[in-house]
Amino acid sequence: MEYTILGIILMIIMLLYFKIADHFNIIDKPNERSSHKEITLRGGGIIFWFSALIYFLQNIQSNYFFFTGITLVSLVSFWDDIQSLSNKIRIAVHFLSITLIFHDLNLFHLMPVWGVVVSYVLAIGLINAYNFMDGINGITGLYTLVVMGSLLYVNTKIQLFIDGMFIKYAIIASLVFLFFNYRKKAKCFAGDVGSIAIAFWIIYLVVKLILVTESLIWLLFLAVYGVDAVCTILHRLYLKQNIFEAHRLHLYQILSNEYKMQHRLVSLLYALAQAGISLLVILFYQKVQDLLIFLIVILPLLLLYSSKFYLLNKNNLRLNHGA
Repeated sequence: MEYTILGIILMIIMLLYFKIADHFNIIDKPNERSSHKEITLRGGGIIFWFSALIYFLQNIQSNYFFFTGITLVSLVSFWDDIQSLSNKIRIAVHFLSITLIFHDLNLFHLMPVWGVVVSYVLAIGLINAYNFMDGINGITGLYTLVVMGSLLYVNTKIQLFIDGMFIKYAIIASLVFLFFNYRKKAKCFAGDVGSIAIAFWIIYLVVKLILVTESLIWLLFLAVYGVDAVCTILHRLYLKQNIFEAHRLHLYQILSNEYKMQHRLVSLLYALAQAGISLLVILFYQKVQDLLIFLIVILPLLLLYSSKFYLLNKNNLRLNHGA
């Protein structure tokens, strides 16, 4: 299918979804933990599932397991957007869906048992990390464009590992979503259905690339989200908080909420940071040892993340002084 036609079809689907969401009151109501103040339509990220559906209809023979998996995670996530589900149900569906793509990628035969266990932990962790990071206008769409663009470049210039159209369909869906989301007042939010569906799509691609190249270096295409999500979880565990409850302790939330930086600017900074890292990974691939590249990338990100604690202390001092 021509990509312009796909974009038009997805745009129409999005507009139709707005009518349905408005009719059934599928909305996001802000609370004290939110980074936004207006009531906004939720679940606009369902466009990623529709893009996957259109690709599937053209590639049924080779795309069956992936599409079944993304349908399961999208269904349970959309249900959770409308009516909260228990974490056990969501994790169980994530586990089943990951199993489907691992089977499709022949991972169970290519890796030892411990490697499979680590892969499950990483995959489910990354899905939820992507969801945790979806809190301000534009961040999911822009970050996804960077990740998918990096994967498309690798697929085109370095190592052909999948049908390029499969990546481009995700990019077009991201552009359509950003048209409605990357605004001062967003028309819609991705919701769990969007952030988890596109995270599932990315994980499938990254795992496939890792297996083809026999290199873990491609995990760094998710380094910015990974460091922020993991460090924030550790911070919340230290504070003895429930990590499954909503909060405002991610670095991007501190910048957006406590320091009132524009959401779109923060989202752009995250995307640009990841773009720089992805470029570094591509340039250093097979020229520098993988472990060294990990250190070059992760250590500065940890240092950057640690600035959050300075910002928090500074903000608390300002509030106390003001009081």
